Amino acid sequence: MWKRNTIIFLSSQAVSLFGSSLVQYALLWYITLETKSGTMLTLYIVCGFLPTFFLSPFGGVWADRYDRKRLIILADGLIALVTLALGVSFLTSGGSTSLIMLAAALRAAGAAVQMPAVGAILPQFVPAEHLTRVNSISGTIQAVIALVSPIVSGALISVWPMHYLFAVDVVTAAAAITVLALMFRVPAHERAENVMSTSYLEDMRLGVRYIREHRYLISFFTFIGVLLFLISPAAFLTPLQVVRTFGADVWRLTAIEIAFSVGMIAGGALMGFWGGFTNRMHTMLLSAAVMGICTVALGVTGNFWLYLSFMAVFGIFIPLLNTPSAVLLQEHVESEFLGRVFSVNTMLFTSIMPLGMLLFGPMAEVVSVELILIVTGTLILVSALLAFRNATLLSAGIPVTAPHEPPRS
Repeated sequence: MWKRNTIIFLSSQAVSLFGSSLVQYALLWYITLETKSGTMLTLYIVCGFLPTFFLSPFGGVWADRYDRKRLIILADGLIALVTLALGVSFLTSGGSTSLIMLAAALRAAGAAVQMPAVGAILPQFVPAEHLTRVNSISGTIQAVIALVSPIVSGALISVWPMHYLFAVDVVTAAAAITVLALMFRVPAHERAENVMSTSYLEDMRLGVRYIREHRYLISFFTFIGVLLFLISPAAFLTPLQVVRTFGADVWRLTAIEIAFSVGMIAGGALMGFWGGFTNRMHTMLLSAAVMGICTVALGVTGNFWLYLSFMAVFGIFIPLLNTPSAVLLQEHVESEFLGRVFSVNTMLFTSIMPLGMLLFGPMAEVVSVELILIVTGTLILVSALLAFRNATLLSAGIPVTAPHEPPRS
């Protein structure tokens, strides 16, 4: 039964994510081509992550109070309705930049509800010993979509009007919602079936206290936050580096994106077959160390083909960070707090890297990208070494055999 549920759930999420990715790239390119403004592009990016950052704590509370399946369906429905309204606007009046910004913010609000619920629902139907494999498959699907969707979106936007692409997102969302509603059968978690006597703010306060009382979560989120901040130059500044160092050829920019995406797909497959070390943190620390080495290598290599190789290796080790980090939380955090804890995870993964660019973006105007990569890569290695000496963090990486018994030290 759990395998059937897993196939249905991952398939529905893949269909929905593919449609959303098509629209995301289409809007990004529309803003870029229509405005040719870095300020407007930055505003679009901010609109796309700030609502997720601020609303994720509420999304986590809802994921712990209500049926997570229904929350995922409602969030998908909200995003589809926003896309439908935007499509109607483009069809009737040609659309506007302000409407795109509003739509980006509303879609991000839907993601703030959906992402904690998706992270928290998996342990409800996937046995603990299979969580790593299922999360790996999910990550691989996301990597494939990340590789394919910009290609498909670029091809479609060149022959279709924008409202056709929006219609594709609405159709894929409707299909995903129908599959989840009619075919995906998982009982609501226990707390969702009880009448809540606490307020939303009280639930949020209890979630904060839970994290504070379980010190491994503080160490874990600190490590993740520092790592994501230091990775942001490698994630966002490498296209600028390629243009400055190797030449402003479109094929070069496309090549680094393809190399990275192919690496992520390979890394997801590797995690699916291997599963990582027994201690989840050992896998994450290996990933951090290799990404640090690759970041330094990107800053020192002068050969473009070698540069592509390092980008591919970097991509391979991204799933070795993402998958065990999700499984660690799913294994150790009690179900009644899982949504709220995952909301913090969502906040970090959606906001730290864009916030890092507030520092590293302007810095790249006065110092070379190569120097930034060398320094941040070295700091990533130092952070991995320090984390390896953190006994609390390492003990949290050990899988639990009994449910609902998270470590407190």
